[in-house]
Amino acid sequence: MLIELRIQNFAIIDNLELELGDGLTILTGETGAGKSILFDAVETLLGVRADATVIRHGEERAIVEGVFSLEGESRDLIKALMAEEDLVEEGDFLTISREFRRNGRNSVRINGNIVNLNLIKLIGHALIDLHGQSEHLSLLRVESHLTLLDRFADIQAPLTTYQTEYTALQKTRKELSALKKAEKDAAQKADMLKFQVNEIFSADLKEGEEEDLKEERNRLANAEKLTHLINLAISKLDDSTPEMPAISDQFGDVVDALENLQNIDPSQAENAATAQTISDMLADLTKELRLYIDEIEYNATRLEEVEERIALIQDLKRKYGASIAEVLAFAEDSQTELDSITHAEERIATLTELEQTQRVRLAQFGLQLAEIRHAAALQLSEGIEAQLHDLRMEKARFMVEFTTHPDPNGLQLSEGDPVAFDQTGFEKVEFMVETNPGEGFKPLVKVASGGETSRLMLGLKNVLAKADHTPTLIFDEIDQGIGGRVGAMVGQKLWHLGQTHQVLCITHLAQLAGYGDKHYHVRKLVQEGRTSTEVISLTGNDRLMELAQMLGEVSAGTLQSANEILQGVEEYTQNL
Repeated sequence: MLIELRIQNFAIIDNLELELGDGLTILTGETGAGKSILFDAVETLLGVRADATVIRHGEERAIVEGVFSLEGESRDLIKALMAEEDLVEEGDFLTISREFRRNGRNSVRINGNIVNLNLIKLIGHALIDLHGQSEHLSLLRVESHLTLLDRFADIQAPLTTYQTEYTALQKTRKELSALKKAEKDAAQKADMLKFQVNEIFSADLKEGEEEDLKEERNRLANAEKLTHLINLAISKLDDSTPEMPAISDQFGDVVDALENLQNIDPSQAENAATAQTISDMLADLTKELRLYIDEIEYNATRLEEVEERIALIQDLKRKYGASIAEVLAFAEDSQTELDSITHAEERIATLTELEQTQRVRLAQFGLQLAEIRHAAALQLSEGIEAQLHDLRMEKARFMVEFTTHPDPNGLQLSEGDPVAFDQTGFEKVEFMVETNPGEGFKPLVKVASGGETSRLMLGLKNVLAKADHTPTLIFDEIDQGIGGRVGAMVGQKLWHLGQTHQVLCITHLAQLAGYGDKHYHVRKLVQEGRTSTEVISLTGNDRLMELAQMLGEVSAGTLQSANEILQGVEEYTQNL
């Protein structure tokens, strides 16, 4: 719902802030006062292109901003659209703003974030139905007709059943198509997969072995140097000569000296213990080095084996993955694919039978959908024609046209050729009207603009009020070509729409304006040689005077008629 509309420097509007609520809001005023400019400004929030010509004379930029509260299905749809653009924010309010500059650098923003115009169009159509000189009404978009019919028919449960079966069929078809395509080059593919699987599995790879092999290769390649270094270390630690006692012997003297020291001075016991620990560690170190040197040997044959194994691993990694783990995973995937090819013929037969079964079931579910939709279409037509009769279009007729298209890969119904189908069913839906007897039914989008179209849309909106979840409806010139009696009927229908939607209506008919829950007067002012538009909220006597003036010159007669209009509206709405 549009709760605030802010306009700056747009045409003759200087600075306007309008707070709007639910129900029916009426805007009245003399021709040229700026009512249609308000309409044009709102159009920009729906993504209608505009340029510097909309900027008020003498100003550098114009701004139009709308604040919306999000509720129900429109909220879910809009949040989904925003999520696709990473624009999801907490809360149930949305601000759309358009800025136009004389230098041509215009901007579009949602909640302060710059977005493209296409996103504004998608979101705008979910928020507002705008009916006037430009056609932004959801009912005029053929792709929305099936959705509206389904909501009117309350068809969600059988539609979900159909769509579940449709998804299952598409999954089967996808797998079947892939298998049939693979079957054409299955022999060549199978040979390649067998080679890859055998090459990897015959290598008997183990994760971590490459690192172990590289360490072993390093030891084998440096065996002579390692032996020399270890012998040098051992000789220093444990081999004594008359000229140079071993380190272990020398440190033994240190241990003896400190033990004697602690006997004299017990405070040195800790140092004596430390020396003993170091002596033990030197003995352990010597032992470990002797064990290590026993393991070292220069083995040219083993070195060659290790080199070959490392080369094999690197070759497999080059072909199949960056690590042994990836190479083994590649082999597993290849084996799975090989198994699928090996059993492809059997699987294709199974899936072909499954596809046929699913097609039969889907056709049955589709026929059930069609039956419900056709019955609902008759009820919808009757309801809309009754609405049009109230609006003095007694001869107008309405129908829902169902069409199918042949498709050799489609659904086989009870008779005839197979027909195309999608996730909604096998029939396309379009609303058709005949406004004058003998002209024949024409698509709703072909109906001429003007008061006739406005009344037709109003009738459609009333019947489809519960099905159409666009929260805000705006009508301009809906009273074109109708008189006061029909105007009162139009007012009643707009008031009814206001019980489930936010409705804004620009009108020149007092009989219609009387049904507004809120009433604004749009007027043009000239101050200091500049023209501007202002909008004033009317209540009480001010509203009575406005209605009287809409009926003619303000007089006792027009005031009485205006009062009678308001009394009639009060009686009608209270009785309901």
